Amino acid sequence: QVQLMESGGALVQAGESLKLSCAASGSTFSFNAMGWYRQAPGKQRELVAGITSGGSTNYAESVKGRFAISRGNAKNTVYLQMNSLKPEDTAVYYCYADYYAPPRYWGQGTQVTVSS
Repeated sequence: QVQLMESGGALVQAGESLKLSCAASGSTFSFNAMGWYRQAPGKQRELVAGITSGGSTNYAESVKGRFAISRGNAKNTVYLQMNSLKPEDTAVYYCYADYYAPPRYWGQGTQVTVSS
């Protein structure tokens, strides 16, 4: 059974940095794509960043230039380096992983809180 485990969420001050990690277990094959969504209270879940097995990346406009997604050397790991954090980045961050066909797998989420 595939499971995704996120870590790295914390309470930080505005302007500080955090690095989120996500590791998948229970998968024989490498995922085609992995990435991060986030959901703030009262808002819909939104894509933050994604990365394919080939290294192509995409970002939400609101995080371009501040966040960087990367895949780890270990199979099926992904990171999100978050710099210059803002209070509006406060949310629960969810890792996802896709094979070439559904379903999409999700982690349980990790809380990021940015105080002003």
